[in-house]
Parts: sequence; C-alpha cells; structure tokens
Amino acid sequence: MTAIRTTCAYCGVGCGILAMPTGPRSMAIKGDPDHPANRGRLCSKGTHLGETVGLEGRLLHPMIGNKQAGWDKALDLVARRFRETIARHGPDSVAFYVSGQLLTEDYYVANKLMKGFIGSANIDTNSRLCMSSAVAGHQRAFGEDIVPASYDDLDAADLIVLVGSNTAWCHPIVYQRIMAARAERGTKIIVIDPRRTETCEDADLHLALKPGTDVALMNGLLAHCRREGLVDATFLADHVAAPEAFWEALERDHDLWSIAKTCDLPPADLQRFYDLFAATPRTVTLFSQGINQSIRGTDQVNAIVNVHLATGRIGKPGAAPFSITGQPNAMGGREVGGLATTLAAHRGFGEEDVAEVGRFWAAERMATKPGLKAVDMFRAIAEGRIKALWVMATNPAVSLPDAARVREALETCPFVVVSDVMADTDTTRFAHVRLPAAAWGEKDGTVTNSERRVSRQRAVLPLPGEAKPDWWIIKEVGRRMGWRTAFGYAHPAEIWREHARLTTYCNEGARLLDLRDKVALGNADYDALEPFQWGGTPFADGRFSTPDGKARLVPVVQREAEAQLRDWPMTLNTGRYRDQWHTMTRTGLSPKLARHREEPLVEVHPADAAELGLEDRALARVVTPQGESLFRVAHMPGQRRGEAFTPIHWADCQSTGGRTGLLARPLVDPHSGQPGFKMTPARVEPVAVDWRGFLILHGSALGAPKAPHCLWATRIAVPNGALYELAGEGDPAALDAALPRGQRIEASDPSRGTRRVAILQDGRLAAVLFVTRDGDLPARDWLIGQLAQPQGPQVLAGRAPGAQVDVGPIICACFGVGLHAIVAAIRAQDRVDVAAIGAALGAGTNCGSCRPAIAQLIAAEKKEAVHG
Repeated sequence: MTAIRTTCAYCGVGCGILAMPTGPRSMAIKGDPDHPANRGRLCSKGTHLGETVGLEGRLLHPMIGNKQAGWDKALDLVARRFRETIARHGPDSVAFYVSGQLLTEDYYVANKLMKGFIGSANIDTNSRLCMSSAVAGHQRAFGEDIVPASYDDLDAADLIVLVGSNTAWCHPIVYQRIMAARAERGTKIIVIDPRRTETCEDADLHLALKPGTDVALMNGLLAHCRREGLVDATFLADHVAAPEAFWEALERDHDLWSIAKTCDLPPADLQRFYDLFAATPRTVTLFSQGINQSIRGTDQVNAIVNVHLATGRIGKPGAAPFSITGQPNAMGGREVGGLATTLAAHRGFGEEDVAEVGRFWAAERMATKPGLKAVDMFRAIAEGRIKALWVMATNPAVSLPDAARVREALETCPFVVVSDVMADTDTTRFAHVRLPAAAWGEKDGTVTNSERRVSRQRAVLPLPGEAKPDWWIIKEVGRRMGWRTAFGYAHPAEIWREHARLTTYCNEGARLLDLRDKVALGNADYDALEPFQWGGTPFADGRFSTPDGKARLVPVVQREAEAQLRDWPMTLNTGRYRDQWHTMTRTGLSPKLARHREEPLVEVHPADAAELGLEDRALARVVTPQGESLFRVAHMPGQRRGEAFTPIHWADCQSTGGRTGLLARPLVDPHSGQPGFKMTPARVEPVAVDWRGFLILHGSALGAPKAPHCLWATRIAVPNGALYELAGEGDPAALDAALPRGQRIEASDPSRGTRRVAILQDGRLAAVLFVTRDGDLPARDWLIGQLAQPQGPQVLAGRAPGAQVDVGPIICACFGVGLHAIVAAIRAQDRVDVAAIGAALGAGTNCGSCRPAIAQLIAAEKKEAVHG
C-alpha cells in the first residue's frame, strides 16, 4: 500500500508526514524526507500520531441535546436558530469561535459566512491566544502581517536569539535545525527566558530576565547599537520611517546599568548579549508565546522588530525577526481573515477593503467594523449580548483565561453549537447541538506553517460514522440560511481557488500575500499540490506593505512593574509540556506520550518550596484572584525565585486538578487582544492528604465505572486501559464505586492503612486499586502489563516474583527510554556524551527533544563522580 503524503496535526513547524494505513483505524507514521520543513524528522508527538486515530471517544453522529439526530435535522435547527437570533437581535448577536486546527478551506468558508453574509465580524479564533500580538506588531511595522523569515535563515544565521520560546520542547524540529547550524557553522545561541528550560542547555548565554521586561531589554539593545554606530543609516533613510523624537526618547534611561536593574540581570551578562548581537550581522531573533502572551505583547514584538529594522537585519539571509506559531494552521487562518480584526487576504476594515471584499463575494450584508476578540466575545456572551455561538475545533472552557467565567457564559448562552471530533469535552458539555467533524487523518485541505509554507493535509482514513469536513458543515448551514449560490462548494479545491483569487483581487503589489500562480489549479493539481512558500524573501527589495513603501519604527516604552501584593506573593507563568498538545483531546489518547509528564505539576524553586512548606511530589493548591486548582509539586532549580510554572493541558476530562485556565487573568493586550497568560499574581499553598493510591482499569471497563471522586485524580492512557493517580481525605472506601463488576480479590494491612483490590472478569485482570495511608506503593508498569491477562491472588503483590527492572520516568518518548536506563548506560558503559547514549539506547536520535535532558543527566553523573 502506498504511503500518503500529508502534514502533521500539531505545531506550526508544519512537518511533512508519510502515513500508511495498516488497518481500518490504524496507520504507520514516518517523516517525509522530501518535505522542506522537516526533511524526514518528526518530534515525539508526530511520531505517535498513529496512536490517536482510533475511535475511542469520537463524536460520530449529530446530536441534539443527548439524542442522536440526522444531519438534515441538526443543520436545519442550527440555521433556523441563527436566522431567528439575527432577525430578532441583529447580526452582532451571534458569533463563531474557531481554531488553528481548522484547515485553510474551513477557515475561509466560516469567515465568508460570518463577515460577508451574516454581516458581523464576530468570528475569532483560539489563535488569538497564541500569536495575535505578533500579527498586530507586524501590521504596525510592515503594514501587513508578514513573517519575514524562513527556516533557511536558521541555517544561515551566525547568532540565533530565542526569546520566550522553549524551542526544544515546543518546536523540536526547528530546535534540531538550530543545533545542526551550531554543529556545522558554530552558530551562537542566546536564550532569553525567565525559566531555565531545556532549550537553555546548549545555549551560549541564558538571560533569566524578570518577566515582562522584554521591552526594556530590546530598547536597551537598540540604544546600544546606536551608540556603537551599528544603526544602518542608509537603510533607515531609504526604507524605514521613524516618528519624530524616536531616537531622543530611546536615549533616556536605556544605559546598561538601568536596563540590568529593570530586567534583574547581571550587567556582565547583559553586556555580553549586546556585544554578541552588535558583532553578528546575521542574526535571527526567534520569538514565541513568552513574548506574545502578555498584556504588552504587541509592544514586545515591536521592540524586537525595531532592532532588526534599525540595524538592517531584515530581508537578508540569516537576518530576521521570526515569530514562530503554535498551531498547525494559525498562519492559514491569518491569511483568510480568521481573526475578528481582519478581513480575508490580509485586508483590514478600511472602507476600500470592505467594499472590494464585498464585491468579490457578492456579499449581501458585509461587516464594516472589527468584531469581538476572544476574551471580549465570551464576556459579551455572559452579558447576554451574544445569544447564539458556534464553537469549531477548540475547547474554550479549558483554554481561555478565567475559565470559570467562560463556563458560566456558555451555560447561560441560549444556543450553543459545537463542531468537534470528540463527543465529550469540557466545552461540548454545554452544547445544545454537537456536530461530528472530521479529524486529522480524515481531512482534506491545506495548512500554512510558520515560514509561510503551504502544505496539503490529505485524508488517510475514511470518514467514520457520519463525520463530515468542517467546510462542508459550514457551507451547509450557509445554504440553509438562504445563501445557496455563495456556498455551493462541492470540493475543497473550489474553496482554495476562490481564496487564491481573492488574494489577487485589486492587489497590484499592495500586499505581499498574492497567490495568483495558484488561481487556476484544477482538482487533480490541487490533490497533487507540493509544499510551496509564498512571498519569496519578504522585504529583500526594501519595500514594505505601507502606503509609502516604508516600514515603521514603533515607539514602545517599558511599563512600570506591578506592585507585589501581600496576598499574591508569587508570579504564575504557564506553558506547554513536551509531549502534550492543547487540552489533550488527541495526545491524551497516546500511552507513549503520557509517560513524560503523567500529572500536572506546579514547578517552584527549591528555596521557595522550603519557605512555603511545599514538599517535592506532594500536592499544592495554586490560588489566584480568578480561581484555584491543585497540582503536584516539582522542585525546579531552573525557576526564578518568587515564580511558579503550571502546564495548560489538563481539563476536567482528565483530572480533578491541573486546571491552569481557571487561574489566569482575563486581561489582554490593548492592541492585539491577546491574554496575558505569563504574569498572574498567585500564591501556592501545601495540601495535606490522608491517603495516596492508584487505579488501573482495562479498556473494556472504562465505559462502565465513573472516574474516582476524590481530592486528586488524574488520568492518563496506558496500553489497553487507563491509569488514575489518586489522593484524598477521609475514608478511601468511596473509591470502590469506580471499580467494575467481577470477581474480587482483596488484601489489607490496617496498621499502614493499606488496601489492595483486584477485579477479574472471566479470570482476566480488569482493574486494580492500591491505596495506602503510610506505606509505599509499587511501580505501576508491571501491573499495567497484566491487564487482560489471566491472574490470581499473586497480582496483589504488585510485582512479579524476583528482581524487577524499573525503567523510571520516561525521558525519550520516541523510543520509550527511561531515566534509569540512561543513568545505567552512563555509569556502566561510560557513556559521556549525548551521541553515545543515542548509539547505545536510541534515546535522542529521532526528534531530539530529549537531548537536553540527557545532557543534564550526563552532567549530573560527571559532577557526582568528581565529588563522590
């Protein structure tokens, strides 16, 4: 069987994949060696995509309430309720909340329906949460949302500055490209991040600046470059406009010592950064969520861009500011107007743009002003101004800030539609209508990655049940609302051609987004479309997408730091884990991806932990003015003092705790509307429990029992079932309600409060429950391996007879290599570098995202050997 060339479902790197069906709902996954984004490499998430394409938990039929319905009935209801709401309350009483998980064709049809025919711009995307500050910064500086860089620039750069980006974890294939440039060309690497992440391990310099001081840092860099005579006067005169008094304002309070004090950095480290940048014309500044997810994110973007414009480090090989996106099609959404603040084809809401797009669409009631951004949209729902909402391919009840208020809004909204892959998410629980959408591996369309490269996502498996592509669902609603001709698409290629034509319409060089060479693609050519990058080398000719063709230096000022409040002495930062994605509706299905971080952790510096009474691996409550949630404590020396970090992934479907979305403030950047997830005032408190335990359930038993009701219950997928880590107060006997029926084997030790229960069905292990008050709990791996195997009372021992091999925490998810195996190889085999460990165990030889962790282990073992 021939492998199908498609594109990964995860981050904005846009890796090519070769997917080969191996059964009705299974496939083998390899990296596509011919795709220019990854050249055959895949990260751990992409490598294990084949574990996520089963039908477990899938929404396979339209549902009205809790009753299955036919497509006609469901779509007619959606169209009728939206029509009635618009007729009674006006077009701004409805909204769409969409996603970077949509394909460009899906995004285009949704944007056209809302902005061109419903007549409102109330369509926004979860990309608002991750990169809208970059969009706003690009528009202010360049006149158009252009990422003026490509991955080839990483190969050509002599210095790469990573700002607010844990690239080793969040964009591993890009990180490996950076590491290759370092090995081959000696490229220097500087990491600017409050946390010492894995990305810092190979860096020449790590600046652990105070959160929120990036504007001061970059303004200081620009002032330094000007003092050293490194500003490109010719480029500025010919291609960049600076407002009056821009340079005079920059000279004030931007000396080395002032910047070092503001950023809480050693002056010597700051000087080294400034000197390295000044001495290295081929510099790429790559930035991500640490810059964007801030209430001053747009200013932080422009502070970076200002430096590159002023020094002429743009439009040249190896020299560019580079915003790297989080989602697989955040860029495609930007191209077709998926944000409430833009129209399709990189247009805004100026009178001329509105008129031209309206003519092109033959729109009946064109939106004439920007719509509500994500946070404002859900605030409007709570206030009753929006009365009908359609959520597509995203989970705002988990991912938006102040998520408790978001849930209240969803609960009070008169009509909620959710198109999704999964039947049960935190958001679908509020839906009046659920529509089954195609998943990755079933979709057919295009995505655009971080370097403006368009690739095809192709169907590998047939659509299951009654699932349909998102573009089909949206166009059918449009037709039922009365616009049959405008939404008469029969194939995604038709939508692509219309999108391409719109990029050329009345565009005689005004905008760089111009797909005129793709306008005439036939269906067969569309099906065979090879990856291509639009825009060439942006700004190589020195012309920008502004009325006068010049870029803009944007004055930005460092804001005063917020006063530390007595009740909120900590600053909470949030982010991603290496092997998980968004709210885990996909990655949570993979047993291999679950092993890297099995529970949601609150990471704190050991000194802070000692002061607060937070024991490593104990539980803690993180509290903010918005809400609270429980986490497992992890002592992390790489945390700055006074700061804590929690992951974004856990939802009610997986855990009683770990709900980071409940904690963040709903404050947003005034220019982009992007929430500031990175700097929430918080406190962290220890939580005592009476008992600890775990529950392992075979897959056949998962549908019958309910998840355990206790203080702490986190679930991960394991081979053939699920593992719950448990902790609680009072009597743990209530956990019995979570056990399936069957033959019961039990043992207890009252002196230690230990209880062990096994459930057999037809003589095979269906469940085990181990609980203790004071004793130890066995490792889980052996018990997990016994699921569905014939068993007797010996299973209550929790281990096989004889010595057991405990692999320890998984370090390399690609090959399942644990910590203990790596340490043993370092000690017994005298493996003294990462390459040698890879040769011995395979760890670090695929995506490479575990290489920094392996390097840390090697360094720790060397230190131990020296100091005994």
